[in-house]
Amino acid sequence: MRTYEELKEYIFTEIEKNRAELISLNDDIADHPEISSQEYETSQKIVNLLQEHGYQTEYPYAGRDTAFRGIYGSNDHTYKIAVLTEYDALPEIGHACGHCLSGSISILAALSMRELQDELDADIHIVGTPAEESDGAKCGMADQGVFDEYDMAIMVHLYNSNLPVPKLQGLATYMYRFHGRAAHASGAPWEGINAFNSAQLMFHALDMLRQHVKPDTQFHGIIWNGGEAANIVPEEVEAEVYIRSLDKYYLQELIRKVDDCARGAAIATQASWDKYPTSGIYYNMKYNATGAAALMEIYDELGLPVNGDPDKIFGSSDIGNVSFICPSFQPCLQVVDPDIPIHTREFAQAMKTDRAHQALADGARIIAMHIAKIFNDPEKIRAMKADFEE
Repeated sequence: MRTYEELKEYIFTEIEKNRAELISLNDDIADHPEISSQEYETSQKIVNLLQEHGYQTEYPYAGRDTAFRGIYGSNDHTYKIAVLTEYDALPEIGHACGHCLSGSISILAALSMRELQDELDADIHIVGTPAEESDGAKCGMADQGVFDEYDMAIMVHLYNSNLPVPKLQGLATYMYRFHGRAAHASGAPWEGINAFNSAQLMFHALDMLRQHVKPDTQFHGIIWNGGEAANIVPEEVEAEVYIRSLDKYYLQELIRKVDDCARGAAIATQASWDKYPTSGIYYNMKYNATGAAALMEIYDELGLPVNGDPDKIFGSSDIGNVSFICPSFQPCLQVVDPDIPIHTREFAQAMKTDRAHQALADGARIIAMHIAKIFNDPEKIRAMKADFEE
């Protein structure tokens, strides 16, 4: 077996061979953004590219029209690795989360390693995971057992700093519906039950709850429909609430507390209420010390300064759910200046720059080097699995 340094040299050469094709793919996806669960043309383009490179593809996959899986070769090795691929855009502002580039990074990394599967005794699958920005396809895929067979999952996220191990919160999102009774607001207000008052009181209760929860907890939400006219007592009002925590188990406790806020508000206003989830529950990211140490080494080897704050909360993502099934990693790679946050038009506009094209190669190197560093060393494999079991 080649040494890690020899594998790295091979990977770099393969990345350069395929880089131009993936730049074209990234730029095309950036120019034609498709929102969550509507990535029909985008996913088809990626699948076509994989087939042209000799991959066997399953598409649609895991019950999602725009999900896919690509497998190269015999698929009979000891280990299996999922290179996760995102490609959905945000409404109105396109690829402001950088998924056009992130997905292209994953494809480039996998292409660079397809001939190393025998040497590493690992099948490297490309798993297309749509709808990260809405209902989180990885949540449902994880529940279905899609990731049960994998020994590791990895992807790169774009950011305004370099951060090998970002801190991800768990996230639960619900629509709380309050049901009242319409009445003339002046002529017979006593006949009405004000559903807007219920929603308003629920938000007041959430504000009071904030001081009695752990510091990493966040509540935020909006009222979707506050009424039809000022002189009609609002009959039906919906409030969408996001609940976040760094611990998936504490998140369950917080959901119960928020339900109590809704229940109390409904009792106080004589309304009724119910709720439904607006996405899957995103878990926090499970930490893996061995994998994290390998990523830190790789950033140093590539000369990428670790200039992000490791204690700052990055946000929430459905990869957290995967991290409780197998060791999972989502290092962040800087593609814009620090003053440009993700989910902005400025971030979307940066996806076709020379800096983005350089990040395409750097991100592919990070993924491929991480796989090579871990799976070229039996002791690292054992240590990574031991960390996961803790």
